Amino acid sequence: MPRVPGTAIFLSGSSQDVPAALLHNLKHNKVLHEQNVILTVMTEEVPRLRDKGRVTSETLSDRFSRVTVQFGFMESPSVPKALRAAGFDLNDVSFFLSRRALQASAQSGLPLWQDYIVIPMARSASDVSDQFCIPEDQAVEVGARITI
Repeated sequence: MPRVPGTAIFLSGSSQDVPAALLHNLKHNKVLHEQNVILTVMTEEVPRLRDKGRVTSETLSDRFSRVTVQFGFMESPSVPKALRAAGFDLNDVSFFLSRRALQASAQSGLPLWQDYIVIPMARSASDVSDQFCIPEDQAVEVGARITI
């Protein structure tokens, strides 16, 4: 697989899953970055956390690592700020975000009226890049259309 310079950070909702953006990037672009980070952001059940220990990192291979960033529920989560404080260089980094577009389907098994409630709610949800203060010029959104 061809390698491209820089670091790719793939956001994942779970520390156990492979991010959809990573899978789509491999499928469509057929490249990997020199360094690849699977990043999970967790909100803890305390109002605030100290900066020390906020970011944990695990090396998976010479090109892959898993990073977890934790915030308290009262904090405004800034992923770049937390990563910089932990010693990460973000100059040559691209953040890959997954986007899912929901579509209604008569075959879903749900009553159609539920689709018309759920889909607008999903569309009005806050944007991940805004929620985690990810710079727009470093964010790449990879999407999939999902029929419900």
